Amino acid sequence: MDGSDKKGNVKTGQKIPAFSAWDENGNVVTDGTLAGQKAIIFFYGQDDSPTCTKEACSVRDHYETFRAQGYKVYGVSKDTVKKHKKFIEKYNFPYSLIADPELSMMNAFGYYGPKMFMGKQVMGVYRTTVVIDESGTITHILDDVVSADHGKQIAEALGL
Repeated sequence: MDGSDKKGNVKTGQKIPAFSAWDENGNVVTDGTLAGQKAIIFFYGQDDSPTCTKEACSVRDHYETFRAQGYKVYGVSKDTVKKHKKFIEKYNFPYSLIADPELSMMNAFGYYGPKMFMGKQVMGVYRTTVVIDESGTITHILDDVVSADHGKQIAEALGL
């Protein structure tokens, strides 16, 4: 879906919400940090789970296409800085992973809450990707993520 996200707090045409989290090196990342750059931000469940690994690798496999168009890429999960560092090294990700164990970023975007998993209601991340322009305005929201093909989904949504 592109436009109004069914689970999040944000919509296309809006500025990204205020947040504060950390990248894999322990550097603070905020909405202000992203100012002046185009970015692809994908929210996922956890490092090294089979489905999330497929998604992160699919994004990695399309990274050069995104970079060539001036996009920075960030993955966001509630994993720790240390776990993100290992995940990046294991799969050779050329982009940053944002550690959000306090759910500051996920809650600001509205991408964490109750969902169905294997027939049970659990709390978890709503697998969603947000694309922003240099002014911090949301240009695309993709919430119908097909993990193994997500890099291609993003490229197609951006007309790349």
